Amino acid sequence: MRDMTKKFLEDAFAGESMAHMKYLIFADEAEKAGFKKLANLFKAIAYAEFVHARNHFKALKKLGDNQQNIQSCIAGETFEVEEMYPVYKETAKLQGEKEAQISTHYALEAEKIHAEMYKKALNLVNEGKDYEAEKIYICSVCGYTTEEGAPEKCPVCGASKSAFVEF
Repeated sequence: MRDMTKKFLEDAFAGESMAHMKYLIFADEAEKAGFKKLANLFKAIAYAEFVHARNHFKALKKLGDNQQNIQSCIAGETFEVEEMYPVYKETAKLQGEKEAQISTHYALEAEKIHAEMYKKALNLVNEGKDYEAEKIYICSVCGYTTEEGAPEKCPVCGASKSAFVEF
């Protein structure tokens, strides 16, 4: 792919990905406010943005086999843990941005777990096995992730067991 086209598709992928997430967040807020049909609109268009992002991703030849996809996840999570979030968190601290400090702390702690889960997944897939966890629990406040049932209290943010979402 020619450089300019590649750059534009990468930018389009990033934009569509952000729109997808933003619209899902808007849908969540609309539902909380009792606007079910508005939430549905946000969810529907979020899905369209996902389709656009997926198409760009495939055109960029970024989709690999399971091992390649997991390796990409490990690389991304490791970058976030070792480089990105420590710098973001320290910058927020330096600039006195409490909300940003908390947000980046939550993400950093969750990404550490995600990297380990992906490493475990890669080992299993390399052996021809599926991931073993029947259920995965995510804290809806901070993103803390566990396979061992929702704890009574989140070890990262202190949220109660009821804040966990089961997958």
